[in-house]
Order: sequence, then structure tokens, then C-alpha cells
Amino acid sequence: MKHKKQFETEAIRTQSERTQFLEHSTPMYLTSSFVFENAEDMRASFAEEKEHNIYSRYSNPNSTEFVEKVCKMEGAEAGFSFASGMAAVFSTFAALLESGDNIVSAKSIFGSTHTLFTQFFPKWNIGTSYFDINDLGEIDKLITPKTRIIYAESPTNPGVDVLDLEVLGNIAKKHNLIFIVDNCFASPYLQQPIKFGADLVIHSGTKLMDGQGRVLAGVTVGNSDLVDKIYRFSRITGPALSPFNAWVLSKSLETLALRVDKHCTNALRLAEYLEDHKKIEWVKYPFLKSHPKYEIAKKQMKAGGCVVAFEVKGGLEAGRKFFDAIKMLSLSANLGDSRSIVTHPASTTHSKLTKEERESVGISDGMVRISVGLEHIDDIIADIKQALE
Repeated sequence: MKHKKQFETEAIRTQSERTQFLEHSTPMYLTSSFVFENAEDMRASFAEEKEHNIYSRYSNPNSTEFVEKVCKMEGAEAGFSFASGMAAVFSTFAALLESGDNIVSAKSIFGSTHTLFTQFFPKWNIGTSYFDINDLGEIDKLITPKTRIIYAESPTNPGVDVLDLEVLGNIAKKHNLIFIVDNCFASPYLQQPIKFGADLVIHSGTKLMDGQGRVLAGVTVGNSDLVDKIYRFSRITGPALSPFNAWVLSKSLETLALRVDKHCTNALRLAEYLEDHKKIEWVKYPFLKSHPKYEIAKKQMKAGGCVVAFEVKGGLEAGRKFFDAIKMLSLSANLGDSRSIVTHPASTTHSKLTKEERESVGISDGMVRISVGLEHIDDIIADIKQALE
């Protein structure tokens, strides 16, 4: 029986073919285009009768290596990499949908994705129906003959709510719909949605995949037939990932497991500290036993991720005082960084939503989102403690 390599080994040992120099580490292929041996080689390559890099908007050894690693991590057949997470979201939907089609989406999604669904897709007569993440039973009522896709994030941004991916996968299969999951908050190390019925998985590589706040990137992996449509749309429209960023990300994936383990250990410790703090109204973290979907999180995730959400007692004003008192942690809108980051979703990542829209998905004016980094947990807690006091 053939030995199956483990996650960490695949992340390190999946590499593009070595050049004649037999380099140990994959070099950067900073080239816009590639050359051919002769006219027939060029003709056959453009006709797709043979595999050959043609132009880095189509493929590049660095982006190919990065995508291959993510596919192995997620258990996917194929994939394509993008210049940003939102480029991946837009291109994936745009490639698969036609005018008149409908998306059934969870209400709790990233602010930019919500804006895409509500302000831009309607221009092309593509509609979106939203379901409450706490009532998956209502999805069947939202599905019409025009519905093509079921879409969800789990854990959600920013409230770290958890959706039962297996239930969603079964609904999609029953209605012959495409099931797409944004797996950014978990990373492929903690969760593989394809195991639970997802057809496609999207990541913002900017977050945990890079892990150090250096580059923008996105990637979509999954069913090869669907990915082929996304690839053909994207090679024409041009949202491809740069070779340099692909090289950075491929190297970053080599340490993904190590980093995410530490993120999760720190995040759980912080969540437990906050849960017992007298100035905290509530705290949510998937692997806290008090999380309403704790059992589902344990079923489909290896650990709880790097994000903790909570609210300071006293509402918006108390929250502002807390933010202004932070000394070490970064005030930023990113997440999944080696440095801990504090974000106020209502005024940043989800500011384009109305107050009513935010409240309907559990984003209060006083909600705080912390992406817990790799600093020593005692120092992270010390900064939070002094800010609360």
C-alpha cells in the first residue's frame, strides 16, 4: 500500500520541477512570457495540445506550485490563483453565473462580498437571497429554478459563527447546486470543506496563508470542470496572481501548520481570559465550550482559528476607549498576521453595511475583532488587560 504523505510534508515537498541548476528551493520566475522551441511547439501550446507555460497571466511555475500545494491541502482536483481574495470571489462567481441567475448566501459574510452581491451583481441581473446562519432549514424555501450557487463562510467574518458544512453540502447536492465555501478564517490546515460536500473553496491568501502581512493573494480550488470555467474567464479578464507573490505564498505554506497551531493556542487562551473578565459583555470563539456551535466546530475543524470576537461593556464609547488605550497590538483591518491585530468591524470591514444589516448578522457597534498573533500570550493578554482597565 502506497504511503500517503501528511499535510506538513506536502506543504514543504510539493515543488515545481528543478531547472538545469538543480536548485534546492524553487526560484522566482519573474517573467511575463515564455519562449518556444519552434513553430510547431508554439502552435501546439496555444492549441492546448501540450502543457506549456505561455504567459504569466495564464500560468507561471510559481503560481502553479502554490496552487498545487493548496489543492493537496484541500483535497481539490484543480485551482487558479488571483491577485487578491476579492479577485478570487468575484472571478469565481462571474465565471459560473449568467444574467438572471440567483445566489443563495449566508447573511454573515465579508463586507466586500456583501457589497459585490448587493450593488454590483444586480447590474448584470444576478440576484442574491440571504439565509439566517441559525436557520439552515429556510434555505430550501429560498431556492428557485434560477438558483445556481449556495455560498457560505465558516467561521464567519467577523463574528466567528460556525455553519454546519455537511448540512449545506447535502442541501446543495439535493438541488444540484454548486456549493462554495470561503475557508479563509480556518485555512486548509484546520478545515477542508470539500470533505463536507463543497464543490469549490476560496481563500484570501493575504491572511493565514501568507501569515506575515506582506502580500495580497487569492485562490479558488475544487472541482476540475468548474475550475476550468474559472480559469478560462480569468485568463481573459486578467486577475492573475503575480509570480513574486506566488513564490512568497508557496514558501509561507511550508510553515502554515506550525504557525496556525500557535495562533490557535494563543487565541483560545485569550478567549478564556476574556470570558472571565468583568468588563466583557460576551466573547465568541469556535473552540470555547460556550460557543453556540461548539460541537459543529469540533466536528469539522481541527482547532478554533486565530480570530476572537467580543464586546466591551458600555457599547460604542467603551469600545473607542479600549481601542485608543491599546499599546502593543496593531489597529488594522487585516487578520492572520504574525502580529496581533485589533479591528472595529462596524467602522471598518463592514462599514458599508447599514446598521440594520450589521445587527441582523450579529455585528454590534461595540464588537471588537482580534486576530491573535504569534507574540507571547502573556504579552497579548497584558495589552488587552491594561486597555480594558
